[in-house]
Amino acid sequence: MQKALSHIFSSLLVLAALIMLSWGLLGFLEYFSGLAPLMPLQNETFPIGMQTLHWILITVSGATFLAGYALRWRYTPIAMLVMFTALATMCAVQTFDMLQNPDRYRNLVVECINYTLISVYLFRAQRMRERFGRITVKTAHRSAPLEA
Repeated sequence: MQKALSHIFSSLLVLAALIMLSWGLLGFLEYFSGLAPLMPLQNETFPIGMQTLHWILITVSGATFLAGYALRWRYTPIAMLVMFTALATMCAVQTFDMLQNPDRYRNLVVECINYTLISVYLFRAQRMRERFGRITVKTAHRSAPLEA
């Protein structure tokens, strides 16, 4: 049962990464050409620099996970932790400085919880360890005490 749930969750992560990559690419298409094939994606409350960073982070996050997953890149969990940190930071800035919708704080909390749960899964799940290998931190070993 646990293996089946882990398989479903990892499949959902791949789907989410595909959606993020597609969303980012469509956002860039609209950003550079003004063409919005599905629906408008630009947020008028974001300054141009924030909008650029927004699309870069979304696109790179989706691409990083998909490439890492496909290539079984051992540092995929670490790379995604870095991407999630950048996305959460960007979301916090947008939430506190730019967004006006009444659900913005709840949405920020939900987004951060999602990033945390996915990160824990990437680092701790047996399925992810089998896919990426185990990430360990090596520390220096002292065979003798330091002398003054």
